[in-house]
Amino acid sequence: MTVEHRTLRSERGITLFGLLFWAIVIGFVALLGLRVLPTVNEYFTIKRAVEQIAASGQTTVPEIRAAFDKQVQIEYSIQSITSKDLEITKVNEKVVISFAYGKEIEIMSPVYLLIKYEGRSK
Repeated sequence: MTVEHRTLRSERGITLFGLLFWAIVIGFVALLGLRVLPTVNEYFTIKRAVEQIAASGQTTVPEIRAAFDKQVQIEYSIQSITSKDLEITKVNEKVVISFAYGKEIEIMSPVYLLIKYEGRSK
């Protein structure tokens, strides 16, 4: 290969600035994931508990609230809501339990992420 041919060919690779940029982006996404994942896990735990209680055949509001309180004692990850936050209704003679709550996650000290979760039993 001649020297002229070598200078005409574009060089490939990643620059130091490109590497730093992607390291910062990947680090921020990892930080966000580590902060958000526990709240998503808590949401799915609450949803599973609500569905189990609704399917258990309990029909009165105090029974349902007591069952949820018992589930909160068993599941250590449920901290955002209590049984008082549940909305219990009947649709076509079937108990439907709904819940909604917001979770504030600190990203970096004046920056927060607000996630609103809501769900209901089937």
